[in-house]
Amino acid sequence: METVKLRATPAARALARRLGVKLTNVTGTGYKGRIHRDDIAGFNYEEKIHVSPLARRIAEEHDIELKGIRGSGHNHKIMKEDVLQLISDPQIKEMLTRDKLAEPTAPPRPAAASQQPAAPATPATAKAATPAASPAPAGLAGSTETVPMTQMRKIISKRMMESYFGIPSFIQTWEVDMTNLLALRKQLIEPIKEKTGKKLTVTDLISVAVVKTLMKHKQINASLNKEGTEITYHNYVNLGMAVGMEEGLLVPVVKNADRMNLSEFVVALKDLTERTFSKKLLPDEQAGSTFSISNLGMYGVDEFTAIINQPNAAILSVASTQERIVPINGEAVVRPIMKISLTSDHRIIDGLTAARFMTDLKALLENPMTLLI
Repeated sequence: METVKLRATPAARALARRLGVKLTNVTGTGYKGRIHRDDIAGFNYEEKIHVSPLARRIAEEHDIELKGIRGSGHNHKIMKEDVLQLISDPQIKEMLTRDKLAEPTAPPRPAAASQQPAAPATPATAKAATPAASPAPAGLAGSTETVPMTQMRKIISKRMMESYFGIPSFIQTWEVDMTNLLALRKQLIEPIKEKTGKKLTVTDLISVAVVKTLMKHKQINASLNKEGTEITYHNYVNLGMAVGMEEGLLVPVVKNADRMNLSEFVVALKDLTERTFSKKLLPDEQAGSTFSISNLGMYGVDEFTAIINQPNAAILSVASTQERIVPINGEAVVRPIMKISLTSDHRIIDGLTAARFMTDLKALLENPMTLLI
């Protein structure tokens, strides 16, 4: 067999090595199929299954799972013959082998009032015809709408199940007095705006405080390998920030956040967030986080707990800031109180370890002047 030379730019090869992407799985957009860096960055990391249209139709008709099948076609593409081998009913196999499904059936024309009703569907097409029942009129009680899950939602579903059912986690919730941090933000809004052109938010200040605290608590800024046999402690912070969209949840990552001052962090986070909403975020900008934050405070959420973003060891949930009556020096006073919750992987983090991290974070948030040092 003739060997096809793989064409790829040096930048594409370097990024592929870093992300663990096989160049043979990527389709190049350059001259003569040459692979560029953007081809690697835009590559779908979920395992791709290449299936011919006819093979896919047959598999769907008979509820055959194609994942893990090595096809006989080019680049192991699954062909009709591969699916036929998985069908146990000899009569159905014989019917399909005669290529009765080789050509798609033309859609039926609307029947005139004088025409006879359409003939019943054949067994091969009955399954496809069944879901075509007309939905109930809009506005009637009991009306529903059923839509297939998007690829993004499927990935989110898979990862959330793996994290929720695969990690023995525990949660600690703390209350933080935000009086001083809100005052600091008010003082810094204009200077940051003049320097960066960006508006300083409470999320920015909380994130910088988290980064500084993580550098003192390596057990929180850690990850566990898939086998559960090795812990990696990170001497840097790649901060993941959960961003919710209509299509689903993405977690852009601010790389090397521990090396940034406040102005640099504001610019970096705003850039990532804007490109997330405009769907211009590259895959490598969603990978490599060492810790993540999920902030729903802007939506008035009183308290919640997020699911760990694997392979991180923990995730911080940030709720809204609300005025509450609290005791100060024996007197009842009104203060802006925010609840934060830490969800931790108990395989790596113990309760005392998490409590020490949250104690230091709470202290920094309530006395935030050291964020500027």
